[in-house]
Amino acid sequence: MKKNKLRMLPEDTYDDMDDNIGMVVPILTECDIDDDFSDGLEKLGSEIPLLPLRNMVLFPGVAMPVMVGRPKSLRLIKEAVQKKKLIAVVCQKEKDTEEPEQEDLFNIGVIAEVIRILEMPDGTTTAILQGKRRFLLNEVTATEPYLKARITQMTETMPGKSDREFEALISTIKDLTIKMLHAISDPPRDLVFSIRNNQNVIYLINFSCCNILTSASEKQELLSIGDLKDRAYRLLFILNREYQLLELKASIQLKTQEDINKQQKEYFLQQQMKAIQEELGGNINDLEIKELREKAKKKKWPAAVAETFEKELSKLERLHPQSPDYSMQTQYVQTIINLPWEEYSKDNFNLTHAQKVLDHDHYGLEKVKERIIEHLAVLKLKNDLRAPIICLYGPPGVGKTSLGKSIAKALNRKYVRVSLGGLHDEAEIRGHRRTYIGAMPGRIIQNIQKAGTSNPVFVLDEIDKVSNDFKGDPSSALLEVLDPEQNNAFHDNYLDIDYDLSKVMFIATANDLNTIAQPLLDRMELIEVNGYILEEKVEIATHHLVPKQIEAHGISRKQISIPRKTLQAIVESYTRESGVRELDKKIAKIMRKVARKLATDESSFTPVTIKPADLVDYLGQVEYTRDKYQGNDYAGVVTGLAWTTVGGEILFVESSLSKGKGSKLTITGNLGDVMKESAILALEYVHSHADQFGINEELFENWNVHIHVPEGAIPKDGPSAGVTMVTSLVSSFTQRKVNKNLAMTGEITLRGKVLPVGGIKEKILAAKRAGITNLILCKDNKKDIDDINPDYLSGLTFHYVDDITEVIRLALSDEKVDHPLF
Repeated sequence: MKKNKLRMLPEDTYDDMDDNIGMVVPILTECDIDDDFSDGLEKLGSEIPLLPLRNMVLFPGVAMPVMVGRPKSLRLIKEAVQKKKLIAVVCQKEKDTEEPEQEDLFNIGVIAEVIRILEMPDGTTTAILQGKRRFLLNEVTATEPYLKARITQMTETMPGKSDREFEALISTIKDLTIKMLHAISDPPRDLVFSIRNNQNVIYLINFSCCNILTSASEKQELLSIGDLKDRAYRLLFILNREYQLLELKASIQLKTQEDINKQQKEYFLQQQMKAIQEELGGNINDLEIKELREKAKKKKWPAAVAETFEKELSKLERLHPQSPDYSMQTQYVQTIINLPWEEYSKDNFNLTHAQKVLDHDHYGLEKVKERIIEHLAVLKLKNDLRAPIICLYGPPGVGKTSLGKSIAKALNRKYVRVSLGGLHDEAEIRGHRRTYIGAMPGRIIQNIQKAGTSNPVFVLDEIDKVSNDFKGDPSSALLEVLDPEQNNAFHDNYLDIDYDLSKVMFIATANDLNTIAQPLLDRMELIEVNGYILEEKVEIATHHLVPKQIEAHGISRKQISIPRKTLQAIVESYTRESGVRELDKKIAKIMRKVARKLATDESSFTPVTIKPADLVDYLGQVEYTRDKYQGNDYAGVVTGLAWTTVGGEILFVESSLSKGKGSKLTITGNLGDVMKESAILALEYVHSHADQFGINEELFENWNVHIHVPEGAIPKDGPSAGVTMVTSLVSSFTQRKVNKNLAMTGEITLRGKVLPVGGIKEKILAAKRAGITNLILCKDNKKDIDDINPDYLSGLTFHYVDDITEVIRLALSDEKVDHPLF
């Protein structure tokens, strides 16, 4: 077998070696392709000297320099060289252990030959060791004069010569090892050549294992793998991981270097620019300032604004572009010049056109439309752009915000909208002073600038949801904006120049007027936008919602049809709201299901007509049910009318008598304080007028009274059930039946007078839907009936009363129930 040849690197290569680091300075070894490095092992005795290494792992076939410092280790290697003995080399588990024992050492090491001893210039000693074969440490037999141990030699398991997978594995390891060496430093050419051309696979694998930049414990793990192919796979995994880590470090270093270079370059250019500007004696942005002056000449603004602009522009000229104030001054000057000073869009005074636009976009809302047309008429006659400040209030989803768009379209004005919901900083309205970093105008001036005209339709959405905190009260800042006597000189803190807002048409929207400050309410013209009745919702769905959803879902009008009866069923059974948002969502849900059918099989799709009976398939089970008239078979059950935020409803007031000692009144049904007082008032009135109604006085002493309003989980309040409760009590005490298909509403007094109540329109339509034909109302409520479309009132008979006795005469018949109490 050929003796291995070592080609040593120059001695100064070893000057910085330290066995505590684990860095290996490569030593080239020339070996045969079949060399297993086992020469000399046959002479090995039963005991062998043991050299512990700190943080280093030697592999068979690899030559490695080791700096020796411990006295025992120095004696061992010198004796091994003199007597030409082989030694056992093993890595210790903790590098700081000075006198290692058997438990401090790994149990697998390498039998090695000491090739050469080098005395370094700094007085240290370095030994060149070459690994031979792995061993298993059985027992440490001696510690003096150096460690000795009994070992068992371990052989390597080699793959077959025809294993193509192993060949590819060795080739990959070669390439990756060379890449690693290049990534760490510039390796000697001889080393790269040796790795590429060496055909001894044991040497190649072990050389790479010895030279990877990883921990000693991981190298020891590689040494413990006896199968050479398995060791090669584990080695390749570690090489890939470490090479990726090296690439990542290099990338980070390169990016950092590029950032530093970029900063240095920018600093150099800025210094050059500064020098050029000083040489020219002027500002490099003169061209931009010249353009601003040319633009200013075309502006039709007040003389005071022109004077302020010129003063601020001159200040900008004197500032150096690198000055911190330069960008702030530039922004301020551009804000002044971009505002539409005295620029107005021309209003369209065609009242017929405006009416068509409003009717096309919104069904109903007659009062709002009438107010807009009146405003247009005044503008046309007076030729004055001063606009009113309108506040539209009502429940959600009735079209308050979208009305602003329609008004702007009808007037041919620009449209801007600001949502004030959750606004709590006064500076959002008035702007920030320019002394603050990041100062900007308030939302009013910003949106006027965006509109490009000084007379847009400006919607202040959700004005009732403005809040306040330590930053100020925005609602107080809005006082100046919404006061027609003040807003012709609105002062924005950032602009610091008065701006005329008197030509802007402000439209505020709100759900609840109670949360708006009283001074703010006083400055606005309040217009209530009521909830839609059933018939109006059906019209809105027919003309607006259904066409909109058909287009939004990519369906043609020929492919789907939703009749009015179906829309009415959706409104009654699947929505409970004042507006039409939920109705819009339900229609969209139907469209999605139809779109799915169409997209699944377009060729066999047939036009769909949605019938009321089909709604369960499209929208699921019925979500809401309305109360229906239940007849007059029982005494003491009277139908009343109630107003809710989602429209009108009918309710039943029930009263019953039970024997007991002394009069006792029980009231149930989750009633509010006002409604409870109405019940007490009704009983006292009936008691005091018992003779008039033909009631025996003894009944009040021997019978207890219970008044109940069904649907007890729903809170109910208000005085409008007063006449209903009186009628119910009289019916119970007299056991007379209530006339069929009759409902009533009205407040009562202790004198028996009937007072008017609100929500008449919604109540009337609820009664009609429930099948009621006769209604009893206060005479003062007749004006509310006159405002309702006559088409909605067909089939209803109204009885107007002043006194409760008239109610009893109209409501109760002389017929008594089949099983009277007494």
